[in-house]
Amino acid sequence: MRKLAGLLLLIVTGMHVMAQTPFSNENKIYQPQVQTVMCYNEQKEQSIPVISLKSAEKLHFSFDDLEGGSKNYWYTIVHHSSDWQPSGLSPIEYLESFSEDRIVDYDYSSNTLQKYTHYSLSLPNQQISPKISGNYLLKVYLDGDLNKPVISQRFYVTDNRLNVGMEVLPSMQVPLRSTNQKINVSLFNTGNIQNPAADVKVVVMQNQIPYAAVTTKKPSAIKPGELAYKDPFTNDFAAGNEFRKFDIRSLRVKGAQVQDIQLDSINRVTLFPDLPTTGRYVRTFDENGNFFIRNQDGRDEQTESDYANVTFQLDLRQGLTNNAVYVVGRFNNYILAPAFQLQDRSGNNKYQLTLKLKQGVYDYKYVLKDLQSGAVDETTLEGSFFETDNSYQVFVYYKKPGSRWEELIGYSQTSR
Repeated sequence: MRKLAGLLLLIVTGMHVMAQTPFSNENKIYQPQVQTVMCYNEQKEQSIPVISLKSAEKLHFSFDDLEGGSKNYWYTIVHHSSDWQPSGLSPIEYLESFSEDRIVDYDYSSNTLQKYTHYSLSLPNQQISPKISGNYLLKVYLDGDLNKPVISQRFYVTDNRLNVGMEVLPSMQVPLRSTNQKINVSLFNTGNIQNPAADVKVVVMQNQIPYAAVTTKKPSAIKPGELAYKDPFTNDFAAGNEFRKFDIRSLRVKGAQVQDIQLDSINRVTLFPDLPTTGRYVRTFDENGNFFIRNQDGRDEQTESDYANVTFQLDLRQGLTNNAVYVVGRFNNYILAPAFQLQDRSGNNKYQLTLKLKQGVYDYKYVLKDLQSGAVDETTLEGSFFETDNSYQVFVYYKKPGSRWEELIGYSQTSR
């Protein structure tokens, strides 16, 4: 009876789920009281949110609601194409059982100045489970109403039917050899793919950064059982510099990069002023943009870690012309939104921004955005050096002739 009810629910709610909603197709938080969204493969904290189809692997998804109490949060997942457009499939075509469910696991914070409720979810589960591979968007909404968006979160389900080889080399373009990293990709066991230029897409991403992704459709070489993507001018990335980082695991003792801590009705943390690092490679250990919730003042990291108003400071020594400066990292999904833009309020080229962040260790960097063209510049303030350690992700998509959707048939990750 439960399976029959699930089938009927898929049919009845199919049009409801696919209807136009105010959700975007990117990692995004829609409500200001929602903070610290995390999504990763449970096998490794803060790993890429990739799981294998019909395996024991699961995704961990969680977030905090700073208004506290308990709320009626619901969720669904929607299948997408390789370029993150809805694939147009009905939920019954890509989901087992139900098409939406309520988030029922939550805990209240304790021993913190900032009260909040911590919600968590594990996918797949008995209520919602994907049955085909591909890109998926997790949608969280209030009171079962898709017109009340809370969070959208990308994740991947892969059906690994081929092997992916990767190598990181200096750029093959002579002027860029000291600043760029070139990613060569080889696909093996590709005998069943008859028309790779039309049916296969290879997406290479640097450090999980959405706007640092390159899509290649045409292989540079085709061999029996192998496709090579080694064109000299593709998958060539500015290497950047190592990420900056700060440590607020304790709000009693100053951690790395912390200049001052003030404890009052709310915790306030001021970071030391940053300077541009354009002319030098900074040899430090980083987490390639990740952040980790940690707490040295309490026991439970998820519910006893407090929040603090963290002030970033950037001393540019000169003004910006037709550019805006942002602080980015995985903690804010690298989004160049007004909430993450630094401002020169004193008029002396000293830019500041205050963000509410949970206790832990954070990687971050500064990027510029051209106010006219919208172009993103990651190197003017940070520099770019081949020696930089970066992680690279490769996603391989395949659309069978006559099929209506793209499958994710290969995934791999490597670091330089």
